[in-house]
Formats: sequence, structure tokens, C-alpha cells
Amino acid sequence: MTERAIQHLRKTDKTLANPIQRVGPCKLVVRHGRSPFESLVRAVVYQQLNGTAAATILARVRALYPGARFPRPDDFLSTPEARLRGAGLSRAKTAAIKDISAKRLAGLVPSSSAIARMTNEEIFGRLTSLRGVGPWTVEMLLIFTLGRPDVLPVTDYGVRKGFALTYGWKQLPEPKELLEFGERWKPHRTTAAWYLWRALELTD
Repeated sequence: MTERAIQHLRKTDKTLANPIQRVGPCKLVVRHGRSPFESLVRAVVYQQLNGTAAATILARVRALYPGARFPRPDDFLSTPEARLRGAGLSRAKTAAIKDISAKRLAGLVPSSSAIARMTNEEIFGRLTSLRGVGPWTVEMLLIFTLGRPDVLPVTDYGVRKGFALTYGWKQLPEPKELLEFGERWKPHRTTAAWYLWRALELTD
């Protein structure tokens, strides 16, 4: 599937073919073993932070629950807000994680088997009703947990910046502009997004 995606992108977009050539094969890692609940919690922790800072905070949160592979919904719900905030979570992120936990126990956050049968649109409709979960958070789940092949996170700074660098734009594209431009990449927009992220690492 990845090779087919690369061939499609090279054929339909000669400019994107340049970073594809320079970066090499797509090495997108999909974490199929993560539940939707875990993926959402991780994404909330990572919101508006660089990867190193977010990873540090997540490690502190996980350290509150020794012996657990990952905290369960009832673990978060039984933990005082002050303790979670002491690990580095903001008030908003603490509230979001507790809401996600409650909604998982209520069945609103689907299981791994249930979400695999849902369309992207159904997943968006279900999960964006959760506190602190917007389109970007759902897109990260679709890409990195479910491995959906046609997701373009148009509000993601890295994708927008990578696009501007690749296409020589002086300003970042607006989400609407990027969405319209990305029509040519269908049905492989996830792979296109991955190469735009990698374009940030290229040096002349």
C-alpha cells in the first residue's frame, strides 16, 4: 500500500516528488496495539507541546501508576486533580483526561474492535464530542493508531510548515487552502502528510 501511495504522489505532484526522493521510503509507524482510550490520552498530553516536553510529562503521569502498562480510565478518575497537575498536566488537560476516562467507562469512547469497524466520519462525530478532543487529536488517532490511509491534518503546524518549505510559500497555508490543494493526493493523504513532516528535517 505504501509503495502504491508513493507512486501515486510522485505521479500527481511533481513538487512533492522531491522530498519523497530525498527522504526515501515512508516509515510511518502505526501503533495498532494502542486502544482508542490510550491514544486519546496520549494525544491530549501532546497537544501544543514539543515532543520532548510532552514525553517527559507523560512519563511522570505513568509513574503515578506503577506496574500498569498504561493507566486505566478508573485510575485517572480516582486520582485527585492536584496529583495529576503535579505531574505536569494543565488544568484543561487534566479535565479532558478525566472526561475521556468517564466517557470510556460509559461506552462513548469505543473499544479497539469497535472503532475498527467505524468510518472516519463516524469516529470524528463520536470523539470530537469529548472535552479537549478536537479534529487534530482525532486525526492523530486515525493516522498513528488506526493507520487510516487518507487523513490530512490541515491544522497541524508541522504539516503546514513542511508544505510552505516544499512549495516555496512565504506564509503557511490556511487550513482551507491546504485541504483544497490536498485533493490531488487522495486517497493517500496520510502518506503525503508524513512526507511534509519529514520535509522539515531536510537541509539544502
